Amino acid sequence: MRKRVSTETTSGAPSEAQNDRQFITSLHRGLEVLRAFRPDDRAGLSNGDIAERTGLPNSTVSRLTFTLLETGYLSYDKTTGRYRMGVPVLGLGYACLSGMPIREAAQPHMQELADSCGEGVLVALGGRDARTMTYIACARTPSVISLQLGVGSRISLARSAMGRAWLAACPEEERDKLMAELRRHAGKEAWPALRDGIRQAAAEVAERGFYANFGEWNPGVHSVAVPFPSAHKGGTLLAFNVGGPASFLPADRLVAEIGPRLVQMTQTLAQRMRAEV
Repeated sequence: MRKRVSTETTSGAPSEAQNDRQFITSLHRGLEVLRAFRPDDRAGLSNGDIAERTGLPNSTVSRLTFTLLETGYLSYDKTTGRYRMGVPVLGLGYACLSGMPIREAAQPHMQELADSCGEGVLVALGGRDARTMTYIACARTPSVISLQLGVGSRISLARSAMGRAWLAACPEEERDKLMAELRRHAGKEAWPALRDGIRQAAAEVAERGFYANFGEWNPGVHSVAVPFPSAHKGGTLLAFNVGGPASFLPADRLVAEIGPRLVQMTQTLAQRMRAEV
């Protein structure tokens, strides 16, 4: 039986952007409706579900889902009263993935690492999506117990190994804005621990090239992550992680073996990508 791990969605753009005269609020809200859907929402979402996930008023959600339905980006099941993503959304997703040659280049390296790490291990590549990290490539080893995550899954930017490694490498100005956003979202009580974890990740990445997370994203899950800057100037910053049940990835093994191997994999891949530029 696979171990289920919840994913996260997020809503809202940075307040600075929303105050800009160029910012189109209605477009942003429509995109937030699409972002509310998760890979495991097989039964679809009702207007109420979408309103809860996005924080938008029910009346606004109803207008947005009607528009998205009419344009084909959502489909509607009259029997259940629930919406699912339409085929045009799939086209957008594949257009995005096809523009990331790193996925194809990284896949054999990721699979080799996953196979060598043993049972229950997931190796993933992801990029930032607001306050989450979205997986764009995955490699795993067969296991009775494994993380139920795949391409399109979203995990916390503030709490996950991948998210914190990404924050450690992003430009300072962008990181400052994100830290302010994460602080507003987390609240006064939760923020100090999150802030300290993010700072610890930056220190570990600077010292040894990787960050190890022991159950801070999800209890019982250990993971290690490495940021991966683009080989192209101004390209997208990504991050790799290796994760799995703590029983398969004990802390000492994660730090002594898996972390250094992940660093080596990313260095090899970076050299290949630079050679192809």
